[in-house]
Amino acid sequence: MNNVVSLAGVKRGVSTVAPRIVLYSSHGVGKTTWAASAPNPIFLQAEDGLGVIEDAATFGLLRHYDQFMSAIGELLEGDHDFKTVVVDSLDHLEPMVWAKVCELNNWSSIEDPGYGKGYTAALERWRELLDGMNALRDEKGMTVIYLAHATVKRFDSPETEPYDRYQIKLHEKTSALVQEAADCVFFANFRVSIEKTDVGFKKTVSRGKSGGQRLLYTEERPAFMAKNRYKMPESIPMPEENGFAVFADYVPFYHLGAGNNADSANQ
Repeated sequence: MNNVVSLAGVKRGVSTVAPRIVLYSSHGVGKTTWAASAPNPIFLQAEDGLGVIEDAATFGLLRHYDQFMSAIGELLEGDHDFKTVVVDSLDHLEPMVWAKVCELNNWSSIEDPGYGKGYTAALERWRELLDGMNALRDEKGMTVIYLAHATVKRFDSPETEPYDRYQIKLHEKTSALVQEAADCVFFANFRVSIEKTDVGFKKTVSRGKSGGQRLLYTEERPAFMAKNRYKMPESIPMPEENGFAVFADYVPFYHLGAGNNADSANQ
């Protein structure tokens, strides 16, 4: 291994590596359908969430952390034409990670060591899994998608009074690690408008009204966490068919990357 760094190796230009995406939402918004429209995906299932999606490639329901690592290894070492790997979902995978940590340490539960030490120990297994997924991205050129459910938690802001916001349904240490490792964190939801009704006596009542349009939110707002590294608008449409193609238009990998995946991203 050459450990010498040289100015001759300095690179310029736009990064054309495949993206790593975290997509979280409440139930029924269409996370899995969106991921299924990515280029030739294979699902690593921690839950039975594929529903009626036709011809979805999967190893079947994985019930143990070691099965997840074995599936990643198979994709890394084997010959295949899959272009996207989808973990569905992170919050169903998390108990498997805890179970593995308990197995290695002879704990009866992840809280046995006390003071949050079990959750800290679990980060080592999470890093192992994330490293495996990164290898699929780096060595196989695969897009990485992590699906997760949303939960509403109190957010303690250093600038304002605490308030509720949508967050990824993971332990806070795990959530921070996963977000740091991602190029995009998207929150998906239906467009909501506020409808005011006059109830008399100079009073009005405001009600949230959900429209049919689904959106991917790409930038952080008080109501949710989100980010992206592709200079995207604050939200983009999330159509039921070929939703991934809307996102792919913003990502150099699908237009400039190896193999020029633009066509497959729009299939």
